[in-house]
Amino acid sequence: MKHESPTEASKRSTLNIRIKPEERGLIDEAARALGKTRTDFILDAARRMAEDTLLDRTLIKVSPEAYAEFLALLDAPAKPDKRLSRLMNARLPWETGE
Repeated sequence: MKHESPTEASKRSTLNIRIKPEERGLIDEAARALGKTRTDFILDAARRMAEDTLLDRTLIKVSPEAYAEFLALLDAPAKPDKRLSRLMNARLPWETGE
């Protein structure tokens, strides 16, 4: 576990939230399973969600030629791939042989 210097600790601010006991218990259990503190677990989850949210709203601009090439690749028939086919047809771990 990384220890913060007094300077690093003073740069942090507090975030207070209200939470139902069962949700707190679930978060605590998951945090323990990963060897994290509740705070680190919540911050990691919130940061990931924030990044995903912002990335989903990212606009990528390309030339008309690059866009046409991209569309052509999407419209092209899939190439056979033995490894992908084997993976997609594999029995799921939770499936029984019944």
